[in-house]
Amino acid sequence: MNREALVVWGGWDGHTPEQSVNVFIPWLKKQGFGVTVSNTLDAYLDAGKLAGLSLIVQCWTMGTLTNDQRQNLCKAVAGGAGLAGWHGGIIDSFRQETDYQFMTGGQWVAHPGGCIPSQRVNIADRKHEITKGLADFEIKDSEQYYIHVDPGCRVLCTTTFSGQHGDPTQYKAGTVMPYAYTREWGKGRVFVACWGHTFKDFDVPEAKEIVQRGFLWAARK
Repeated sequence: MNREALVVWGGWDGHTPEQSVNVFIPWLKKQGFGVTVSNTLDAYLDAGKLAGLSLIVQCWTMGTLTNDQRQNLCKAVAGGAGLAGWHGGIIDSFRQETDYQFMTGGQWVAHPGGCIPSQRVNIADRKHEITKGLADFEIKDSEQYYIHVDPGCRVLCTTTFSGQHGDPTQYKAGTVMPYAYTREWGKGRVFVACWGHTFKDFDVPEAKEIVQRGFLWAARK
């Protein structure tokens, strides 16, 4: 029997949510997932269906959750459903929902300079199955996220701020920022990548591969 994945996209269109999830949906199907795609947060209202999922992939920037949507989503992950996503689609979602932020382990707070010409992503944990065997990589013409992150997360990748973008008294040169991480939540697993401003970020093979491996790691076995 196939493992079931729910892909939820929407919110601010500047993050190309539909195009971004479409990068991964064919791949998920090839991995044997039965895939349901939704562009409404009402997908989180069916608590019974959520409880049976192997994986929830979310790409929804900002927006608001109802109490039932939030409670059902958090309960499903605590019960063993994996949660995975990238950029604002997972850590700039539902800004008022601290329970959700606690679960995801991080929250976007700034992107100094907006889209910048280039940023380096460094593999910080080369032993984890998500990053093993992969090299550091460059992402061009994208946002470099400054986030607040739970120190209990396992950091897989980092990025370092050069001090050339934004106010250098606020974004100090040499600041090393967690840039992809994992987290366990109850019986569930959470994976977050900070890149993915638009679907074009996934033209970088390593950026795409890490997210795909993150899906497999997070998914309920």
